[in-house]
Amino acid sequence: MRLAQSDSVARIRPDGYSEHGFALDVGGIEQSHVDLEDPTVIRHEYLRRIAHVVDTGAAPGTPVRVLHLGAGALTLARYVQATRPGSPQVVVEIERELPDLVISALPLPPGTDLEVRIGDAAEQLAQPGTELAALFDVIVVDVFSGQSTPEHLTRELFFADVLDRLDTHGVMAVNVGDDAGLRFFAAQARALDAATEEAGLAGAWALADEHVVGSLEAGNLVLAAGPGLERSRGADPESLRERWLSGGPHPATVLDPAETIRLIDGIDG
Repeated sequence: MRLAQSDSVARIRPDGYSEHGFALDVGGIEQSHVDLEDPTVIRHEYLRRIAHVVDTGAAPGTPVRVLHLGAGALTLARYVQATRPGSPQVVVEIERELPDLVISALPLPPGTDLEVRIGDAAEQLAQPGTELAALFDVIVVDVFSGQSTPEHLTRELFFADVLDRLDTHGVMAVNVGDDAGLRFFAAQARALDAATEEAGLAGAWALADEHVVGSLEAGNLVLAAGPGLERSRGADPESLRERWLSGGPHPATVLDPAETIRLIDGIDG
């Protein structure tokens, strides 16, 4: 199927290595993976790291209110329903045709409570009187496409709007894919850090493959922030680090806000 917004072709195909696994390709590149038999199976490493952040949002099994900015194959929405049944979820996707393609080919788990909204992530957040005006326990931002990302989605104001939609113990996770050198990641981390400072929060954590961080290799890094990660709200930074590190995928690196700043200072030189 051709997607009108990007003029890319999207298709869903068997993953070629598992009985119940399927991949979503967009523009000939694998974007997402779904295991229809077991939604807790997450193949893409960055999504597994985001799942660890999602699991920080509440006690195991407790329903959480989740906003997904960017749909993909709805891998995380399926994971949330499987691990926290009854969680109300909202997804915002700019590619109008994509959610219907995904849901028709790869049905959601029974009982999934998911509202789909079509549009630009920032514009949807700004609309009053909608589901997006409510507060969320978890917000996942997966809208970046490197240097081609729309500029308004890379600014401090966008991150401030996302933080403003978090409940008092909410968390947000941001996927940032970047080329070698990680300069785009550094810019996004600085923008999020500025937004957290304005909100009175400690800053952004970073989760990634240790080789990506250590050698500034191309890859996906996850930024995490929100009141639910603050010591003042009962979070224990060392417990967070250990939990996220032990969850993998390995080899893993977890940087606290101060370490994240040191990383991006080094990137920027």
